[in-house]
Amino acid sequence: MAKLPVEKMRELERRFGEIEARMSAGPAADVYVKLASEYSELEPVVKKIREYQAATAEEADLRSMLSDKGTDREMRDLAEMELPDVQARLETLGTEMQILLLPKDAADEKSAILEIRAGTGGSEAALFAGDLFRMYERFASTKGWKVEVLSSSEGDAGGFKEIIATVTGRGVFSKLKFESGVHRVQRVPDTETQGRIHTSAATVAVLPEAEDIDIEVRAEDIRIDTMRSSGAGGQHVNTTDSAVRITHLPTGLVVTSSEKSQHQNRAKAMQVLRSRLYDMERQKIDNERSADRKSQVGSGDRSERIRTYNFPQGRVTDHRINLTLYKLDRMMEGDIDEVVDALINDYQAGQLAQLGESL
Repeated sequence: MAKLPVEKMRELERRFGEIEARMSAGPAADVYVKLASEYSELEPVVKKIREYQAATAEEADLRSMLSDKGTDREMRDLAEMELPDVQARLETLGTEMQILLLPKDAADEKSAILEIRAGTGGSEAALFAGDLFRMYERFASTKGWKVEVLSSSEGDAGGFKEIIATVTGRGVFSKLKFESGVHRVQRVPDTETQGRIHTSAATVAVLPEAEDIDIEVRAEDIRIDTMRSSGAGGQHVNTTDSAVRITHLPTGLVVTSSEKSQHQNRAKAMQVLRSRLYDMERQKIDNERSADRKSQVGSGDRSERIRTYNFPQGRVTDHRINLTLYKLDRMMEGDIDEVVDALINDYQAGQLAQLGESL
């Protein structure tokens, strides 16, 4: 176990005590909300620090008893019996502490924007994009998160050419952020008479949902166009010019929304635009920070093929961590915790290795 940063632990305890005192003093509502948010983030860390300190003190007491020649036989036997358990608990607590003290991604607790686009493979790619969206929708349901479609373009034979949705809940981005990349599917399409396996792909992008305080979009930097909206195949043609297209002039980013309410379309398009700009800024910072050391899992390269779904074999392989699971049916039903947790654990292991080098 690597050495724990004692000074950082003391600073976190000090800050936690300071927040408790300020919250007890009855600050203004907006200040209280900010303090309560920081309090909830620090509380599990400080609780673990205190558990670790108590176990450290217990180990020291047991060692003291064993080194004291005046300790009677019965107490010495008891100390010898208890010491291995305390040491094992210290080892576990130390590892848990290391993970809790790793540098936090400021966006981890945020909700997310989920974007899925059909790639190579025509109609089959659109069907797969639809399958992926349903997979994430079901996964979100098991977590108690809310999924709301912001915009979608249906495929000719079903599925989606593109679908963009918000996934709202606490810690959504921390769970889904490693899903960004190219997802490849290998299966026999329903229209394939010869039983040949076709390969197609869809691209997934998971962006942390930006708030006004995260990114400022100046009015003079955007151009808003309205246009007549229509559903797939010309259905549900709206009689008013309700579709909205927002162009961010400095970057050239274009976002559209074409639901029935122009007011809602504008709000939804701005929501996606802010999140894309926020993501661009985060990518820029991450690239600068990791120019000399790039985490395999955390690279966020959306052109990278990250996972293959092989239907004939019932197999899912995540290529970044060489994980293969023979539970494709269950995963497509939203049971993706095993691969999500494996990706997070792999990323944390890389961070721990870096932390060990720096201490």
